[in-house]
Amino acid sequence: MRVALVINTSWNIWNFRAGLVRALQAAGHEVLAIAPPDDYSARLSTELGCRYVPILMENKGTNPLKDAALTRRFYQLYRRERPDVILHYTIKPNIYGTLAARLAGIPCLNNVSGLGTVFIVRNLVSRVALGLYRLAFRFPRKVFFQNADDRQLFVQHGLVRPEITALLPGSGVNVEKFRPAPAFVRNRPFVFLMVARVLYEKGIVEYFEAARQVRAAVPGTRIQLLGGLDEAGGVGVPRATFEEWLTAGNIEYLGRSDDVAAHLHCADAVVLPSYREGTPKTLLEAAACAKPLVTTDVPGCRETVPVDGQNGYRCQVRSADDLAAKMLQLLALNDAELAAMGRASRHLAETVFDERLVLDAYLEAVG
Repeated sequence: MRVALVINTSWNIWNFRAGLVRALQAAGHEVLAIAPPDDYSARLSTELGCRYVPILMENKGTNPLKDAALTRRFYQLYRRERPDVILHYTIKPNIYGTLAARLAGIPCLNNVSGLGTVFIVRNLVSRVALGLYRLAFRFPRKVFFQNADDRQLFVQHGLVRPEITALLPGSGVNVEKFRPAPAFVRNRPFVFLMVARVLYEKGIVEYFEAARQVRAAVPGTRIQLLGGLDEAGGVGVPRATFEEWLTAGNIEYLGRSDDVAAHLHCADAVVLPSYREGTPKTLLEAAACAKPLVTTDVPGCRETVPVDGQNGYRCQVRSADDLAAKMLQLLALNDAELAAMGRASRHLAETVFDERLVLDAYLEAVG
């Protein structure tokens, strides 16, 4: 079969769906990667071996005329490429790609990998998005959700029929690629790491403030941030503001990297104070590397710390004070306690979040 993956960035396919591309290819399917062009587009063909098909798409905009034009572009592309089934990810492909697939007579499978800003900030845009989801989600063959809260929200609002929904353990994690270090070693000074784009909704403001508090309480503690700036659509921290924050000296900014595992292995614990997620890939990768976690008690994040205190700590959302308190609580653990938390993270990754579970569900749904 010819299977199309449609996502809002080529980077997203490379970073989150490479395992699925390989699994589909191993099953004998041809894979089309449909996404806007970026630095990773060429790698989808040269390194993943799928055929890259570009499409113009504004990820953050909400202009109805532009969105109507996007639906037309999806329709024309689907008619030209004639995939047998289309896998949609992220909000615009999920909505406008689905409508185009319906018009083109091609079945699709959708994945709600997080509800995004439109559901975190309740306003006119979010109400319009609800209506668009309600319209578009009449048509997919199946809609995968990455946590039970998101699925319940969609069903409760009448956006999707319960019988076509299914739960996945996030994007899963490759537990062979992301593995614990051969031996437990605690850094001195202690190292915290956050892996995320520099977006307000990732809890970046709270992380900077918590870093100040932690370093005031335990001077010398190293607190790092790995992830790119994203100023599009007003949801990212402006570069000038971010650079001003960095001058305080509490955060070591590591920029972007394609080798996240290397940075995870250099950290003692991984932090993500996000406001809401599908299931955060970075925390799954950290868990697979046997790292204790600190994250918010919100949908998507709480699944990665199912029992508070077992493989990490949950903190209150939008509370820098509570985030700092939980980071300090983790920092105060002795080596044996810290190592035990790491082992619990690895066990969770192997038993609940193994990428193979996600790949098998997709291979079965594709048919």
